[in-house]
Amino acid sequence: MIKILAGDIGGTKTNLALFEVIDNALVMEAHHQYTSQSFTSFSDILCDFKDRFVTFPIHSACLGVAGPVIDGHCRTTNLPWNINALELKKQLNTTKARLLNDLEATAYGMLYLDEDDFYDLNPTSQVMKGNKAVIAAGTGLGEAMLFWDGSNYAPIGCEGGHSDFAPCTAQQDDLLKWLRHRYPHHVSFERVLSGSGIAAVYDFLRDSHFAPEPDLMITIAQFSDRSALISECALNDNDALCVETLRLFVQIYGAEAGNLALKTMSLGGVYIGGGIAPKILAAITSENTFMDAFVGKGRFESMLKSVSVKISLNPETALLGAAHFALDRL
Repeated sequence: MIKILAGDIGGTKTNLALFEVIDNALVMEAHHQYTSQSFTSFSDILCDFKDRFVTFPIHSACLGVAGPVIDGHCRTTNLPWNINALELKKQLNTTKARLLNDLEATAYGMLYLDEDDFYDLNPTSQVMKGNKAVIAAGTGLGEAMLFWDGSNYAPIGCEGGHSDFAPCTAQQDDLLKWLRHRYPHHVSFERVLSGSGIAAVYDFLRDSHFAPEPDLMITIAQFSDRSALISECALNDNDALCVETLRLFVQIYGAEAGNLALKTMSLGGVYIGGGIAPKILAAITSENTFMDAFVGKGRFESMLKSVSVKISLNPETALLGAAHFALDRL
């Protein structure tokens, strides 16, 4: 009886799941979601999960963690946690445990999704063998690639979300200038392409007097999820300021997805992961804003027009990727 522990460790939520391997396939036995910021360490979450659900020895474990993984250790980017593969092995009493960057896990999980789990943004694309790229905006911005060696795909994580934000229009030039007042030392793509980034784009447009603020945004409670309310006002109320916020966010998202495709030569396709894209799907597909920015790369526009671009609608992609990595590679 082979048991696998898989995890998706994010700045907002932590998902853990226990799988059993039956006929070389994964069957989920238990799953629980935790609010990450309610715990002082990942170890506390793991202890709780073990007490609730683990009754048999763990054969192997793999965690996708939101942060850079260096020599089996990760200091999470948006949480004050240190997670170590050696400590994980001790806690689970196993010799097979691995930490992946969360986007490595997400990328690997994309390989195991069904076609119904995707929304195709470029249905006229060409099917090609080659590298694939993954970009995911959520609490932060993650990027990764699936390297094609001619026979198989291998996930490769990176911290490209923290690279310099590069404006593509005069409006985006003004946004960068505005952001430099908030972040004088470095403005990364994550400052725009994330949950907090949506709120930052909104504040920029508000301060630029693009349109009046809707009453809902003026009267919200101090600790409300501003980004969710902005999306609600855009998609449900058609508020001008919020609609423009999502349009600009989507335009920048498409441009950076195209940048990633070029940098990784991902002719095999680009996957959009993370929690934001499925929630604002109507804005992403509106007036082809995302794809126009994706292909808008001058001399390489025709090449990018042939690349498949798909949004993952499955919220458990990273968890599935971690579980399959433990099964396939540990």
